Amino acid sequence: VTMDEIGSAKAHASVSGNIHFVAEDDADALALTRRLLSFLPTNNISDPPHRPTPALDMSLDPQLNELVPADAKSPLNIHAAIARLVDDGDFLEVQKDWAKNLVVGFGRIQGIVCGIVANQPMVKAGTLDIDSSDKGARFIRTCNVYSIPLVTLVDIPGFMPGVAQERGGIIRHGAKMLFAYAAATVPKITVILRKAYGGAYLAMCSSDMGADMVYAWPTAEIAVMGAEGAVKVLYKREISGDADPKAKEAKLAAEYRDKFASPYEAARKGMITDVIEPAQTRGVVAMALRTTLSKRETRPPKKHGNMPL
Repeated sequence: VTMDEIGSAKAHASVSGNIHFVAEDDADALALTRRLLSFLPTNNISDPPHRPTPALDMSLDPQLNELVPADAKSPLNIHAAIARLVDDGDFLEVQKDWAKNLVVGFGRIQGIVCGIVANQPMVKAGTLDIDSSDKGARFIRTCNVYSIPLVTLVDIPGFMPGVAQERGGIIRHGAKMLFAYAAATVPKITVILRKAYGGAYLAMCSSDMGADMVYAWPTAEIAVMGAEGAVKVLYKREISGDADPKAKEAKLAAEYRDKFASPYEAARKGMITDVIEPAQTRGVVAMALRTTLSKRETRPPKKHGNMPL
């Protein structure tokens, strides 16, 4: 093994996850530091450096509608969505070379500093695995330390399956995400873009994890599992005995989406706040951030919670 493989900046930024930022030279390091500090308060009891716009802008952004793929199975590039949400596309991504299936970083939405946690469907279908769970939990706790509101963008089919993940303790690592969100007392705004399945839906700051407001796009599916998988489990005998099993499966999947996975059904049950068009997202999130900015949550005095490590 070479020193580059175990000790270089590249190795620690992309493999071990020890490094959050890599600078090209001293000048770049100073520029990165200034940019990072522009999102942080001077200490943990001060407010973040918000610069709220004089008036709330609720205008629509049609380009967000255009980002949604026509095919539900095609991945959505979350970087493109984040660029439309944050002011002037200014997003400081943290640990961008590690666990790329989860994107975390700082931005401002109509002047309000926020930490963004988002699934990246372009990498590993946006699933949560061991590394991305650790990455997300660390970032969530950092935001909570500095009173930075959290905006979570959800498009997740579940936790990463496989023997290596199970033997590596994906349940324990995934629990870090749930613990971090549940323990966070800052404003928590969640937007479900498309898929939100199973336990991973909870891990991405559902209302059960204390989200103050949860919005969903009309394309969202909120369920225990995907419609196709659910149909095979629930109606296996009925499908196999049909003259045209594929057509039968498609019909049952559509019915499952309408009855059990629809965002409108989730709204009726009080699981989410509202269903919004993608074009409304920036304005709605900005309004939610301003509405919850005065949030103060007092927890019982204790040394600390018992985080799953």
